[in-house]
Amino acid sequence: MRKSPIILWFRRDFRLSDHAALTAACSTGRPIIPLVIYDDNVQGLGAAPKWRWGLGAEHLGKKLKDCGSRLIFRSGRAIDVLQELVVESSAGAVFWSRLYDPDAVARDIEVKSVLKEKNIEARSFGGHLMFEPWTVETKTGGFYKVYTPFWNTVKNREVDAPLTQPTNIKSPTSWPFSDHISDWRLDKEMGRGTVVVRPFVQLGEKVAQTRLADFIENKVATYVEGRDIPAQARTSNLSENLALGEISPHQCWHAAMRAFNEGQFGAETFLKELVWREFAYHLMHHTPWILDQNWKDGWDAFPWNTNASSPEVMAWKYGRTGIQFVDAAMRELYVTGRMHNRGRMIVASYLTKHLLSHWRIGQEWFSNCLIDWDPASNAMGWQWSAGSGPDATPYFRVFNPVTQLDKFDKNRDYTRRWIAEVCHNQHSDALKFYNAIPLQIGLSSQDTYPEPIVAADIGRKRALTAYENREF
Repeated sequence: MRKSPIILWFRRDFRLSDHAALTAACSTGRPIIPLVIYDDNVQGLGAAPKWRWGLGAEHLGKKLKDCGSRLIFRSGRAIDVLQELVVESSAGAVFWSRLYDPDAVARDIEVKSVLKEKNIEARSFGGHLMFEPWTVETKTGGFYKVYTPFWNTVKNREVDAPLTQPTNIKSPTSWPFSDHISDWRLDKEMGRGTVVVRPFVQLGEKVAQTRLADFIENKVATYVEGRDIPAQARTSNLSENLALGEISPHQCWHAAMRAFNEGQFGAETFLKELVWREFAYHLMHHTPWILDQNWKDGWDAFPWNTNASSPEVMAWKYGRTGIQFVDAAMRELYVTGRMHNRGRMIVASYLTKHLLSHWRIGQEWFSNCLIDWDPASNAMGWQWSAGSGPDATPYFRVFNPVTQLDKFDKNRDYTRRWIAEVCHNQHSDALKFYNAIPLQIGLSSQDTYPEPIVAADIGRKRALTAYENREF
């Protein structure tokens, strides 16, 4: 067993540096068989996250090849694939990085149990988070339900220093069979959007590290005010890479902490954003129903519209609400697979409050369209906006998308970039929207821009009435 190969199962940890499972496996001196599995958990992803997962896995395979190793691609039920590969390769251990959503936890519990019954070493490692969710407790031993005390508890905790990339990933004497990832057709559900979105994808560990370095050097000092201006590239844009583990939160934390200690105090806000992500996972671990049920008691009786195909919701999905901030952000999502954070707050508030539509509709749409989709952050963000979640915006806080546009896009640079109908010299990115959407939607850049389906003031009054009359 001391010489048998170790199967290293990659899931959402597509990097070689600061990879605890990889480092531990390499330290044994045993051969390593890197593996990805196209199982039910991956198959159940929305179109954009699934496609982006495939791109990340393929890129990781190329990087491993450059290191003298290779990545094995297999499809099927995870425990079945692992058992078959153990027999084929005479592997004596399986290592992986932990995930925390309920489906992944259930899968991993089964895998660990079955493998151990067969005397196969099964070890899971941290790395997707800085703090394991069960290690952060209140003074009474419970979990945190509010962000600020969570931040105050962890902000001075020691965060493990990032691990360096192993210098040698030992290969087995013979490699097992591998599927071709192209045969999985992970781009199938993207349709025409594949060609449009692909240039906006920033793929892989090297690019993620470059992004981080550029952010720390050029943007973090003005991050506090800059992060709210959607027309300017003043955020880190690392959510895409963090979602698939192409960079670790530890690496981001230590880079930002160095900047903070050097007097760039905008870095503290970035550190808080990293901890906000941790808080989302903390809540998902302790209250997993946050993913598909109202987190706060009483909200099941709220009269949400639950028809995801209603005319108002369809106008929201395809950027035709007549509210420019909402429409620009929704079109940015369709073209790039991402959306500026200020835009996310505006479109979520408009859907759940102005249109009184269920947050689950928005959550599911985002989970289909986002290349930086994250189960915990997406769920908490939507419930925060709707008022049904932890640290939620109070019901009486309804973002006015018109005044928000005046405040954060004064010159309308963001609007002109994404809405072709509102300007004569149409931006090339605005035109890409029409190449990405399904043909049957029947939109054209020559269409007249619509009047608001629900005006900002009317929607606010309607929302306040519904919230004030709610029966809890």
